[in-house]
Amino acid sequence: MSTGSGIAGPESPSEALGDSTRRHLALLLPHLPVDRLRRLGLQGPVLLWQGIGPRRAVVACDGVPGIRPGQALGDARAVAPEAQALEADPAADALFLRDLGLWCLRFTPLVAIRGTDALLLDIAGAAHLAGGEESLLGRAVAGLARLGVQALGVVADSAAAALALARGGRGGLVVPPGGDRDAVAPLSLAALPIEADTIAALSRLGLRQVADLHRQPRGPLSRRFGAGLLRALDEASGLLHTPITPLRPPPVFEVAREFLEPVATRTGIDAVMPLLLDALCARLTAQSQGARRLVLRAHRVDGGVQEIAIGTSLASRDAGHLSRLFRDRLDALAPGHGFERMALAAVVTEPLTGIQSGFAGAGAAAREEELARLFDRLAQRTQLWRLAPRPSHWPEREVMRVPATAAVTVPEGWPRAMRPVRLLRRPREVTAMALLPDAPPQLLRIGTQALRVRAAEGPERLEPEWWRDPPGRQARDYYRLELATGARLWVCRLGFGAEARWFIHGHL
Repeated sequence: MSTGSGIAGPESPSEALGDSTRRHLALLLPHLPVDRLRRLGLQGPVLLWQGIGPRRAVVACDGVPGIRPGQALGDARAVAPEAQALEADPAADALFLRDLGLWCLRFTPLVAIRGTDALLLDIAGAAHLAGGEESLLGRAVAGLARLGVQALGVVADSAAAALALARGGRGGLVVPPGGDRDAVAPLSLAALPIEADTIAALSRLGLRQVADLHRQPRGPLSRRFGAGLLRALDEASGLLHTPITPLRPPPVFEVAREFLEPVATRTGIDAVMPLLLDALCARLTAQSQGARRLVLRAHRVDGGVQEIAIGTSLASRDAGHLSRLFRDRLDALAPGHGFERMALAAVVTEPLTGIQSGFAGAGAAAREEELARLFDRLAQRTQLWRLAPRPSHWPEREVMRVPATAAVTVPEGWPRAMRPVRLLRRPREVTAMALLPDAPPQLLRIGTQALRVRAAEGPERLEPEWWRDPPGRQARDYYRLELATGARLWVCRLGFGAEARWFIHGHL
């Protein structure tokens, strides 16, 4: 019995398909981790590394010739000392990939994530809405480029074929229906999702391209390399269809009111807000969600749209609390001739279960919620944050700003030595005199003012963080000084002897 693929005999897959109505767009994002960081403002050449057992290996790089993924970080730094070396964040990359997948829902309702760097779109029946497959592919790649993400896109019958062609560097290709097998034939076996050891073993047999596998008897291949090889081959050749598992978009929490008579007064706006908040909170309750960010959109009769947004420290669906947060912000609305529609949306939500009161352990949760409500009210007027430890021994990197309600943990190895109450953003250079080259200073001179040192402790040497700092950065020697005036300073020395430079870095 023959199949639509032209392969005859009992060795052809029983699940062979000849359905040309299946069409998929694969979007390969080869530089996703670096692109994510570029969007945050990272510039210049960069190396991303990850701990693999006892070693640190490069997992991604950009703008650094001669570096390959898997290379030891130390070797890579020797080749490119000017590159920034940053630890990879797979969890953040996965969230970013999911966000990009949700963005692609504008093209088709069926979007799936494949691996750590690819999106698969089922575009059967959807391409004509974008002007055809080539137009849809171009719009998707161009849209991602505007978001700062490089993408290679390929359209084919099967998702596996499209992705294999993208991994093979055939970005921009639209394979005609029924042409998957011929299109993937010239590809290297590295484009298929098979193990590196299997690829190496096949290469030793002289099988280096997909076409080489097409010409081989299936039985011996299956016995020697397993059914997984044939499955990957058949999927990429369009002979075997594996349905994609589409993303489920988050539920949309939005309510709206339209008015027969425009609302033009603050009294009218105040009357509408409880209706919107009660309806929205009811939807959030039904889905066990709480709002972290809400946006009110007021549509004027002249076509203008005004927006007001609020945020919460903890997820909330308390209409009264949310109403108090909106109260002062509503003064910014300018109705003009009136609003004909008002819509309220929870654009950021989190799972929220009910808080049980009256039992042991409930008091802490209630106190946390009350504190969060206080923070929310203050945050509408000013920015709130707290300091949290960061895993670094370099003074200006030891702490970071986090939300006021964020949990704080002290990372292992965080410096325990005395640190200034106030760290200067820009260390102030001073002139110092010491009895010996490596001794604490006895006198500080700031401009024309001479300050005698009454007591000193140190030095505490801090070495550069080689995985973050460029080569050549000097170590610092820190001293805790008490002046004759009673002031206590944290000063550091760069260099030695006549080349030494002194700076005030903080106040103890």
